[in-house]
Amino acid sequence: MKNTRLENILNQHLESFKFKDYCPNGLQVEGRYKLQHIVTGVTACQALIDKAIELDADGILVHHGFFWKNEAEVITGMKRRRIQALLKHDINLYAYHLPLDVHPELGNNAQLAKRLGLSLTRGLEAWDPRSVAMVGKLDEPVSGPEFAARIEKVLGRQPLHIAGHAGELKKVGICTGGGQSYLGLAAEQGLDAFISGEISENTVHTAREMGIDYFAAGHHATERYGVQALGEWLASEHKLQVTYVDIDNPV
Repeated sequence: MKNTRLENILNQHLESFKFKDYCPNGLQVEGRYKLQHIVTGVTACQALIDKAIELDADGILVHHGFFWKNEAEVITGMKRRRIQALLKHDINLYAYHLPLDVHPELGNNAQLAKRLGLSLTRGLEAWDPRSVAMVGKLDEPVSGPEFAARIEKVLGRQPLHIAGHAGELKKVGICTGGGQSYLGLAAEQGLDAFISGEISENTVHTAREMGIDYFAAGHHATERYGVQALGEWLASEHKLQVTYVDIDNPV
């Protein structure tokens, strides 16, 4: 497949043109003209690039790519080494941030919610049709410790659980990655719990004082599944060879 055709397919399927994001979505670094083998992963770190080189991949598809707002614009040091490796081996780099978070089927929120038995019903930001945070319902109410155990079983890591809700959990909000700032809004809307990847010092007090449970389950851990699902879709619908590579990250 032509590299620009793949970008068009991904842009259309993820509707990336509808998002005002913190980084460019799509083809970030151009490589060889034709692709057959794609490596997918969460972040375009050096370890993932090295693995793609080892596998003789034509392209890399990630959630966290390059060229973020407010970072240094110069290509030096770590950024130079990463981009130099891509150019030297003629590897295309594709990245999709917010479009991959919110896609209703392949997105990070949707994929994690499905694994946790959470049925998504609406966006937390009711005024925004592309709300990054979502609201869902559990099929059966569970206690906070029971839900923490479920998260641990699914993700293979123990979440940090801040208990604030007095009873069982039924209505749960979700925003994979760094979505702890949505906790107050979730509490105001009467949710019993909220799950994201990271936690800040003030998150603890917000949960306790506003009566909502919070689960910090890891930025990397909560965002592994969207890019995997997108890769599986490419393999199924467009007959590309796709290899998912998980570069361990404890955060």
